[in-house]
Amino acid sequence: MTFDNNVLEYRIALDTNRNLFMAIDANNQRKVAYGITIKQAVKELKKSI
Repeated sequence: MTFDNNVLEYRIALDTNRNLFMAIDANNQRKVAYGITIKQAVKELKKSI
C-alpha cells in the first residue's frame, strides 16, 4: 500500500526480524527508514529528503 502525505509518497512494511516498521520511499526504494512506530519511521524518512 502506498501512502501520500503531500510531501512524500511512501510504503510501510514491518521487518519481523528486527520488530521495526519500515517507511520506504515509493520513488526511490533505496531510501528506507526504520522506527518503533509507523509515525517514527515516516518521520525518519522525511529527514532523509
